[in-house]
Amino acid sequence: MHSIRLTVNGREAEVEVSTHTLLVDVLREHLALRGTHVGCDTSQCGCCTVLLNGESVRSCAVLAVQAEDAQVTTVEGLANDGTLHPIQEAFSRCHGLQCGFCTPGMIMTTACLLATNPNPGESEIIEALEGNLCRCTGYVNIVASVQEASRLLRAA
Repeated sequence: MHSIRLTVNGREAEVEVSTHTLLVDVLREHLALRGTHVGCDTSQCGCCTVLLNGESVRSCAVLAVQAEDAQVTTVEGLANDGTLHPIQEAFSRCHGLQCGFCTPGMIMTTACLLATNPNPGESEIIEALEGNLCRCTGYVNIVASVQEASRLLRAA
């Protein structure tokens, strides 16, 4: 077992993990942050996407020991004192979800995209989201949600 330190959603955490423990398991089981979903366990669906030092990663494909001393942001970390983040607000307003299982990964991928490209075009949004699978929607409302989030963040 190894003791690792990381900062999750602005709070320092220290957890005991084996060398094979995945970051998604630390988030869900050790830290009770269950907004990060486990979908495919093969990094193909994107439900487990989080920000690791500002970059979107599939937390089911990152060993917890690789996140030592890192900054991790989950979907829970976007809201501020119970107020939805503009990206979360946009997904709600534009109905960018249906069952909601893929939504945390879509939101976190959007956060990374908009941090580097505050005004992406439709093709850039589609390209950024291509690794995130949704089985319920036709992606139209998801793209509209990202466009609305872009507008909200630029207006803030």
